[in-house]
Amino acid sequence: MVTKCYQLKVEKPHLDNYPAHGINQQGERGVNHCVCLRDTWDPFQLNPVGAEKEGSRTCFRLAQYLVAVFVGLAVLTSAVIAKGSLLVLTTLSSPKSMRSEKEQQFYMLMLVFCLVCPNFLVFLKSLWRCAFKSFVRPNMRTMAFICAIECLVSLGTSVLVLVVMPEFDVLTNLFISGGVCITSAILQIIFKLQRESWRIVFPICSLLLTIAGYCLLGMDYYVRVHSHVDGETANSFKFVAIGICASLLVSLCWWENPLQATNRVQDTLSELDGFRDFVFIISSILRVIVIGAVYLIYHALIKSITWSDFNLEDKEWELLQTGLVLLFLQAFCSAACHWFGVVACKIHAVRMSFALPVCCTGPAVLLVGLILFITQAQTLGGDKTMSITGDFSSVFSYINFITDCSVIYVNLQTYSICGVCMWSGFVTCTYYVWKIKVQRIERTSQLFVRRLYESVFIDQSLLLNTKMKVARAKNQASHDEIQDCVIYLCATMWHETYDEMLKILTSMFRLDRYRGDPKEEHSDYFNFECHIYVDDAFTGEDVPERRLVNSYVEDLIHVVVEVYRVFTNKEPDDVSIIETPYGGRLMLVMPEGNMLYIHLKDKRRIRNKKRWSQIMYLYYLLGWKGYIVKNPQKINTRRSSLISVDGEIFLPQFENDNKRKFISDDNTYILALDGDTDFHPKAVILLVDRLRMYDNVGAACGRIHPTGMGPMVWYQKFEYAVGHWLQKTAEHVFGSVLCSPGCFSLFRGSALMDDSVLKRYTTTSTRASEYVQYDQGEDRWLCTLLLQQGWRVEYNAASDAYTNSPQEFKEFYNQRRRWGPSTLANTLDLLHSGAETVKRNTSISRLYIFYQMFTVGSSILGPASVTLMVAGSAFQFVFKIAGTLSIIIASIPPVLYFIVCFVAKPNNQITIAAIMSVLYAFLMTASFFSIIGDMVVQGTFLTPTGVFLVSMAIMYLVTALLHPQEFTMLIYGLMYFICIPSGYLLLTIYSLVNMNIVTWGTRESNKTEGEVKKQHNLLCDRNCRICCWDMKLQVTQEATNLLYQQITGQHPQQAIPLINNNQGIPLQAISNSEPQTQPNHQTEAVNLKEPKKDSPDKWKVSISSDSDHDDKKSSILSSSDEDEDEDYFNNLDLEEQQEQPAFDWVYPVKEEFLKKLTYANLKKNLKEQIWYTLRNKNEDDVCEELVLMLTDTLNGELSAVGPEDVLTDLQVEQLQHELTQQARHILKTNGMNRLEKRVKRAIEKTLTAPKVQKLDESEKDFWNKLIDRYLAPIKNTKQHEEEVTKELKSLRNKAVFLYFIINVLWVVATFFLQAIGNDIISIKIPKLHSNGTPSGEFLKVEPLSLMFLLSFAVLLFIQFLAMLYHRYKHAEFTSFQILLFPAVKI
Repeated sequence: MVTKCYQLKVEKPHLDNYPAHGINQQGERGVNHCVCLRDTWDPFQLNPVGAEKEGSRTCFRLAQYLVAVFVGLAVLTSAVIAKGSLLVLTTLSSPKSMRSEKEQQFYMLMLVFCLVCPNFLVFLKSLWRCAFKSFVRPNMRTMAFICAIECLVSLGTSVLVLVVMPEFDVLTNLFISGGVCITSAILQIIFKLQRESWRIVFPICSLLLTIAGYCLLGMDYYVRVHSHVDGETANSFKFVAIGICASLLVSLCWWENPLQATNRVQDTLSELDGFRDFVFIISSILRVIVIGAVYLIYHALIKSITWSDFNLEDKEWELLQTGLVLLFLQAFCSAACHWFGVVACKIHAVRMSFALPVCCTGPAVLLVGLILFITQAQTLGGDKTMSITGDFSSVFSYINFITDCSVIYVNLQTYSICGVCMWSGFVTCTYYVWKIKVQRIERTSQLFVRRLYESVFIDQSLLLNTKMKVARAKNQASHDEIQDCVIYLCATMWHETYDEMLKILTSMFRLDRYRGDPKEEHSDYFNFECHIYVDDAFTGEDVPERRLVNSYVEDLIHVVVEVYRVFTNKEPDDVSIIETPYGGRLMLVMPEGNMLYIHLKDKRRIRNKKRWSQIMYLYYLLGWKGYIVKNPQKINTRRSSLISVDGEIFLPQFENDNKRKFISDDNTYILALDGDTDFHPKAVILLVDRLRMYDNVGAACGRIHPTGMGPMVWYQKFEYAVGHWLQKTAEHVFGSVLCSPGCFSLFRGSALMDDSVLKRYTTTSTRASEYVQYDQGEDRWLCTLLLQQGWRVEYNAASDAYTNSPQEFKEFYNQRRRWGPSTLANTLDLLHSGAETVKRNTSISRLYIFYQMFTVGSSILGPASVTLMVAGSAFQFVFKIAGTLSIIIASIPPVLYFIVCFVAKPNNQITIAAIMSVLYAFLMTASFFSIIGDMVVQGTFLTPTGVFLVSMAIMYLVTALLHPQEFTMLIYGLMYFICIPSGYLLLTIYSLVNMNIVTWGTRESNKTEGEVKKQHNLLCDRNCRICCWDMKLQVTQEATNLLYQQITGQHPQQAIPLINNNQGIPLQAISNSEPQTQPNHQTEAVNLKEPKKDSPDKWKVSISSDSDHDDKKSSILSSSDEDEDEDYFNNLDLEEQQEQPAFDWVYPVKEEFLKKLTYANLKKNLKEQIWYTLRNKNEDDVCEELVLMLTDTLNGELSAVGPEDVLTDLQVEQLQHELTQQARHILKTNGMNRLEKRVKRAIEKTLTAPKVQKLDESEKDFWNKLIDRYLAPIKNTKQHEEEVTKELKSLRNKAVFLYFIINVLWVVATFFLQAIGNDIISIKIPKLHSNGTPSGEFLKVEPLSLMFLLSFAVLLFIQFLAMLYHRYKHAEFTSFQILLFPAVKI
């Protein structure tokens, strides 16, 4: 009985938030539902976390602008301090100042160091890159040219700063630096680099203004000389001329910027990029030599230097302090200004935070100088009674500025015009900076020409060094210059739970909502498809012809329907079911028109497990689809059509294929996912930007966060955090990431299609080592293949993804049992091919190979290191046991567990490991608090254990502070600390001893295969007790069939399967209850025959053999149904769909999607479909009327239908006719006849049933050949299995022996060093009291502690340094990226 509400009011939804207006910004249900409407007794649904559409947040927007303002102020402040410090140093070193000659020489030396500092930094960075990147032999001609230019620039800078500027006053020194833009202006005029021809006015004005400024400068000094200003002689003209020439030489520093924009010397510049680091090493050395030569020639030969003056006396240390402070301010602030300028560009605040503050640096310095001059006017006039405040103010009291005040006022106008001309010429020359557009992730080398900066001209250096035209093909300045890409999201599923499936589907639908309609352009210029590959998707192993989907697939279908409802408030519209050679496929259109494919794998037809699923989709998406889009004439494709959510007809499953014709393999990406991964669109886009920007990057991964509850998850949270903070960043900095995890990684198509990558990835394991390396860690092996072919794997800390982690101790140990040996095997494989890999891969150097060797060595010594740590921190420290005895006691538990692992079963091994882990945790806890107590008693932390504990705490604290969003991970640090023996000692032993076990170990079925087969046809299983007898009653399907044959005379094969094997529900109950829920729909492409209720063959379907598919099809429609069947697409002039045979698994799947044709869902779907179809604002009124009237029509037509009843064919046809007529009448009344076609399609779409389609013959042939060649189920003989088992045990024994010998030798060496004596071999550290005074005692670092530090702490410290560098270099890629996504263009 349907309850009607006569106060029906259809409120207009927020169309701007569509299609997710089912959930508003506050997470509440959609506003378009009247509270009193109840169309079904079960209207409730799940609301997955993260399904809400992100709206604009005022606070977030405000934070974006605050960060931009902060960065801009930092740029301006650091630039003013750097420039001001340089001007003060030049003034203090001037012979016209009141400083003594000794002080002038000292400050001149500080100026030399200011010039050397940026060159020293360039030298260090270039040396770093040459050491950890492959060295490319330079072209001597090109290198000689670059070095000559650098020498000229260094000569001009040295002469200008060390010779000319000390002879000028502060204002002249401030103005003359603006002339360094003259060469850039000339080249811009010559090559006409402007996009619009009229913009050539800017460089012309810059050139004219700079020349005018030089002329005014000469006129000014001419007036000074002839006015007999103190200190001004005829030599001033020489210094003016030398200054102008030096400025011209300095302007050559940015010669590359205009030339790279011309595209005329791209070959030379591209060649230079290959060996730029080596050239910078040589050029930085030459520049330092030139600086020293200018200083010595001018000040030592021309002007005598008294070298003894540099021997400062005790009373002159204030001079040293002032000079060093000015040097530090100039060097540090110039470096900070450059860094903040880069950050400003990368957070897209180019105008507000970069161009504006840099352009204002000169006027700001002038303003600060005038304020200081005015406030100190009395002092400068000779009144020495005034107190001087501040270090910087005091130096101005010694400046011999100009004694004749009348001359100041006479030349004020000339000064002002000269300064304005110089500053205006600099600003007009760098006008292009205000128009530059930056991508979300941008390399510094793509923003700036030179590696670093010129500290003397920090403001001019930043703007002139900014590239006029960002030299990349992916420039976002226009759509023509950016290359579209296609992303294939490929998730592999293996026995995921309902909640885990909910995460991955919600993430995919979020991306669909972010991307929007694939027919429309998007700011990120990408298209995508979602593919889900379900392993072990079918039941019925004993009867292959009668296959049904298992419970995991049923859960997946429910999740798809539920998520679709949440995002659209309606049922899935366009669903196709396809039988394939590998099993089956579900194909549906997501709310915004993007495609979702669900591939159901039958392990009897195709190999299961993750690696083979990856090979399956890689060959399908990169091989097959890449072939058909490039050769469409060779494929006779019968394209079936689907309809987008807005009711418009198009071919979405072929839309991306057509677009891919114009997309290269370099811009085809595969996003590898697990079935439980949770991510947001921004995480995907950040990885896409990585691959777009770096052509040599074959894969990129993000920050993986484990989810779950319990102690094991807490341990993994900190373990994952430390692994990403330190290990992955160290690999990223030193060379390349070795493993891009398969749960969330983006791969480049061309990299996977490279030689010896995908082809070798299809290798079937036959040897023991291959089982360990290939099948136990497929993602690491794939990355190893990419690295060996020269591709780089990168890590992006801002791309976050979440995945479920093992919550049980057993599951955790089994997972790491796979990961440990696989990691070691792949790393050893990379080291074995290290020489060849270094030649091919520019990201991997011999020094990086050495680092990996050190890492592997430290990993192998892990058990021994933990044993020594337990011996030192627990037994020796807590229980006061002697060092040698503590080593013996600490070695007993791991040896015993080692023996247990050889004699006990794996489950028993894990149980014992769990018990020992608890005992070790108590021991580590006791040692932790004992160390803290000892530091309190001793009154100092300078004890061996105290220093180690405090240093580790500080190291992790600093690391967490540099990752502010993950600072809370420190909470789990204590859990990680007390579990170190379990994770690095017991787990290592368990993994090694059980290396011969190559099963997956996680997400296994609850029952073994034999038990499933045994219980497969069991209909009744009861335990009965009769008196003192226990009886077990079992009734099988075979016995029931035999009894049925004896009673009815039918063959057993024709008997009715009484029990659904999957759910244990009698099928007769299903068939006899609610017969109206099994309609025969005329709107579907293929209809299942509805047999008579009394027919024993009700669930039997006609199956054609493969040989008959091309010629004849088995009809499963009755003749009356065939007469009534009318193709759905006839009115749309599309190809008529042929009837296809349905298989056993099809009907239960189709029945789930048929629920859209119930009364309650039809009413909801119709309203949502009309709203979306007519979503334009000028159609709101007619849309509201249509929804109201069509809803009334639907209520009237279906007044006698229950809310859960599926409509019959006749009801669907009659309802469609009535709705179409009513809509036509409303549109005609409102004069909106142009909308009739769209509304008609919306109605038809609402009443469309799921279709059963046939796979294209060409694609079917591809799958058959692919399976036959690479993916046929593996059927090993018993002899082969025995040989492999024997080889695996032999490999296990070799690995265990190697591990055992190395660790024993390390422990024995420590034991004997400890036995020799602490006095002979120890490091003495003076003990200090809490107030810092020495106590006269010494603390000794014993061999026990020293050996542990060598094997563990050294590697951790190296990784910490790499993390610091990564934070400094890539901070704009992480915290600023997270804060400013999407970036603000200011």
